[in-house]
Amino acid sequence: MYDSEFYKTKLGQASLASIAAMVLLVALSTQMQPSPVMAAAIGGDTVEIA
Repeated sequence: MYDSEFYKTKLGQASLASIAAMVLLVALSTQMQPSPVMAAAIGGDTVEIA
C-alpha cells in the first residue's frame, strides 16, 4: 500500500510532511516543562470563556 511510488506523489509527500510535523511537535512539547518560577510569573488574571 505505502510503497515508493506512493511517496513520489503529492499526497505521499504531504503525508510524510504531516508525520514529520507531528513528530516534531511531540518532541518539542516534551521539552517544554516550565519551572516553578516561570509558572509563578505566568500566573495572574485568568479569563474563562463560556
